[in-house]
Amino acid sequence: MKHKLLFVLVIMSLILAACGGGGQASVVRIGKPNSPDNLNPGMAILAAAYTIFELVYDSMYDLNLDGSFKLSLAESMAVSEDGLTYTYKIKDGIKWHDGKPLTAEDISFTYNLYKDTPEYPYLNGYYTTYFDTITATENNEVVITLTEAIPNIESQLVFLYILPRHIWESVDKLEYENFEMIGSGPFKMAEYVQNEFVRLVVNKDYFDTPAKVDGVTFQTFENQDALVQAIKTGQVDMITEMPNTAADSLKSAENVELVIGAPLSPGVTDIIFNQTEPENCPTDEGGLCTGHPALRDRNVRLAMSHATDKQKLIDLVLVGLGTPGLTLIPEGTGVWYNNTIKDFEFDVAKANQILDDAGYADADGDGTRDMPDGSRPLTFRLNWPSDSITSPRTAELLSEMWDKIGISVELQAIDPDALTSQCCPAFDFDLIIWGWVSDPDPSALLYVYTTEGIPFGSNETGYSNPKYDELYAQQQTELNFEARKAIVWEMQQIVHDDVVYIIPSYDVQVQAYRTDRFTGWLTDQPKLALEDVTSLVVIEPVK
Repeated sequence: MKHKLLFVLVIMSLILAACGGGGQASVVRIGKPNSPDNLNPGMAILAAAYTIFELVYDSMYDLNLDGSFKLSLAESMAVSEDGLTYTYKIKDGIKWHDGKPLTAEDISFTYNLYKDTPEYPYLNGYYTTYFDTITATENNEVVITLTEAIPNIESQLVFLYILPRHIWESVDKLEYENFEMIGSGPFKMAEYVQNEFVRLVVNKDYFDTPAKVDGVTFQTFENQDALVQAIKTGQVDMITEMPNTAADSLKSAENVELVIGAPLSPGVTDIIFNQTEPENCPTDEGGLCTGHPALRDRNVRLAMSHATDKQKLIDLVLVGLGTPGLTLIPEGTGVWYNNTIKDFEFDVAKANQILDDAGYADADGDGTRDMPDGSRPLTFRLNWPSDSITSPRTAELLSEMWDKIGISVELQAIDPDALTSQCCPAFDFDLIIWGWVSDPDPSALLYVYTTEGIPFGSNETGYSNPKYDELYAQQQTELNFEARKAIVWEMQQIVHDDVVYIIPSYDVQVQAYRTDRFTGWLTDQPKLALEDVTSLVVIEPVK
């Protein structure tokens, strides 16, 4: 009863905010189709959680909408001639949300926590791979010493959120739910109900640029139509995701502005093949590795790729708002994207021939091919997160496409948290439709293909290639830009040739906001991310 009453009070506060009453007229209401999976920065996976982290926590660098970096917590940085030692002078006077001072000791503690706990952070442990020592000086400086010089210190630190030592040194890092979320960012956690809402209030003592609004509430909508209707009726002030099919209706909606642009973190839609070899199954980490054995055969993956009409998926699911994909490194990463790769053409006849030649015949005449030894049919489980806007239609179309080559799929949407558990490192699936968002530097997504990432859950396919692993290590420390680019391009060619994923598309960002509530949204920048701190600290109520 207490929980229900609390929820009613929150809804009433949202209604008052919409009416301009109760002194809450400048609370921004953002509608989303998803909710954070975890408020612990080291254990979260979903992009919805990182949206909140960006508002509540600070890091050493900020990422600008033009893709450049700027110092955040530090007023200056110096690097030694050999590139092995970085010294950051931390700004004085920064406070945590509970009023305690943030110092170099907190930053040193946080980086050492990330570095010395292999399974924490769960997804981003590779950011500290080349960190040797991290210390704090009496002059409020953080000194990072590397084992080898690296070309991308900014991208290694930009998403390592700084945590308050006085809280985190005494908790179980892997189990801590972090509901209070004491950070130092421009917004403070006020209330969170999973799959319902996240309510943040402004940090009036923020050391950088305090927001001009009183707070931000992220409201979760499980129904896509309800999400679109909410922006039309004014129930919310902005929506971050929507079916692209709703774009036309929003263009003509009163007091609604539709904006389309390049994502701040370029996104990629992927079809994940569970191709984990038995010897690589991480049984010590809970690996079940129940994937269909046919998916370990490149011939099957290649045939499915030839039978996938990417342009049809883009036209029907994304209403043309996307481009065909190649690898996990999206075209929005600029020079890192290998645009010389020739994709597998859409050719159903060729796909059928590949399967015929590999011995996958329809032994019993039921329309579905069988394993060469007749042990089981090529019937695969196809899953996707239930909060995905585009995946249900994508799954239907894939089922139709693959049926033409004698492959059948069993379709099922699964709760994102449950699907994460099934995925990696359990590998308890056959096929998943999901996606990634990219760092500005390619290392993060390149790591997803590595053998090392299998037991940590970062590698979601179980793919393992020693040559690829070797190249990954090389590009990590290659300081010559052109040489590193060449390695990154070669790595993309390798994984494309091995058909590690099918990448249907690289998506554009489609968002909408109401013009009668807040003004100042950043829509004229190289990247579009209205939910990012860059917009939320500068918008102000319409007068």
